Amino acid sequence: MEEISDPVVIGIIGAPHGVRGTIRVRATGSGSHLREGVEPLVGEKRRRIEKSRPTPKGYLIDLDGVASRPEASKLRGMEMVLDRKELDTPEEDEYYVADLIDLEAVDSTGEVLGTVMSAFQTPAHEVLVVRDQHGDASTETYVPFTMEHVPEVDLQSRRIVVRLPEE
Repeated sequence: MEEISDPVVIGIIGAPHGVRGTIRVRATGSGSHLREGVEPLVGEKRRRIEKSRPTPKGYLIDLDGVASRPEASKLRGMEMVLDRKELDTPEEDEYYVADLIDLEAVDSTGEVLGTVMSAFQTPAHEVLVVRDQHGDASTETYVPFTMEHVPEVDLQSRRIVVRLPEE
């Protein structure tokens, strides 16, 4: 198996689509890396993306070496992974969601709200899950990852400034 020193999941494989081996993929970020020519690690093997089509519910992707529905079914639930060094350099004020996990979340006065534990995609944008510093799952706060709600990200200081949405 190929070793990836700094893995970043770019997509999660879903159900097959059709009979020719096309798979549905849910992007874990913008989906910009789910494009033709990219060769993510799928399971224990690099697989070249031969064709990629965005849809309202994710991407339809044809992978090299996957030519039938049964072959595509075997990949269901697998992650598509690239090494961080293979990723496009983010533009200014752009971040990979994986880089936000474990950052401290503070409000505009500097009061600690908790830690970014995870994130999930909605049709509108990514949402960060912030858990209080005691790690109590019952006190999770969902913060839209937008400039309005997260006006400042400081990766070097490992913290973000959060403006909580109005109730």
